[in-house]
Amino acid sequence: MSEKQGLNGAYYGPSIPPKRESYQSVGRGGGPLGCCCSCIFGLVFKLIFTAIVFMGLAFFVFWLIVKPNRVKFHVTDATLTQFNFSSDSTLHYNLALNLTIRNPNKKLGIYYDRIEARANYEGQRFSTITLTPFYQGHKTTNVLNPVFNGQQLLVGSNLQSEYQKQTSAGVYEIEMKLYLRIRFKFGRIKTGKFKPRVECDLKVPLSTNGNSATTFETKRCKIDYFKSI
Repeated sequence: MSEKQGLNGAYYGPSIPPKRESYQSVGRGGGPLGCCCSCIFGLVFKLIFTAIVFMGLAFFVFWLIVKPNRVKFHVTDATLTQFNFSSDSTLHYNLALNLTIRNPNKKLGIYYDRIEARANYEGQRFSTITLTPFYQGHKTTNVLNPVFNGQQLLVGSNLQSEYQKQTSAGVYEIEMKLYLRIRFKFGRIKTGKFKPRVECDLKVPLSTNGNSATTFETKRCKIDYFKSI
C-alpha cells in the first residue's frame, strides 16, 4: 500500500506509536541504600558473635588454668548474752560471732573491699555493722568477729508467739547475712568487682552467767555470687 501525501505535504500513512519512557522501580532493599544497610547489619552481627566466642574461650582457658573453688564461710561460735523484748516491742540484743573465711584456691587472692553484716530475726533486720576490709591470700583462713549490740523496734503478727516458743527452748533462730564487694587477684591481674551475698541460718542458745541450754553448733553458710544486694 502506497503512502499518501496531501497537497500541503502532510503525512497520511499509518500512525507512528509514541516513544515509551522506561521507569526503574525501586523495591525494598533493591537500591544502594538497602544494600549498604544490609552490609552494616551483617558486619555488626559478625563482630558481636566473634566477641562472644572470644570471651567464652578466654573464660574457659582461664578456668582451666586457675580451676577456682568456692570460698567457704563458717560461723564457728556464737555468744548471745541478751535477747529480750521490752513492753513497747523493742528488742534488746547482744550477739557476738566468730566467722571463718577460707580461701581454698592456689592461684587466686581476694580483696574484700566492703563487708556489711546484717542480723535478722523472723525476717526483720535488727542490726547492721560494717567490718574492716582486708586482702586474703592463697589457701588461707581469716577469722572475723562481728558483734551486734543495741536495741531495735520490731513489729509483726507472729513475732511475739515465735519469740515465746524459742524463749521456752532457750535457743533463738537468728539469720546473719553478709553483703560483700570483692575482687579477685590472679598474679598481677585484678578482676572487676563482684557483689556476692552470704547467708548464715543460726540457732543460738541464750547464755546466762556463762551457762546455756545447749552448745552452739558450727554452721556452714551459703554463698551466692550473682544475687543482687
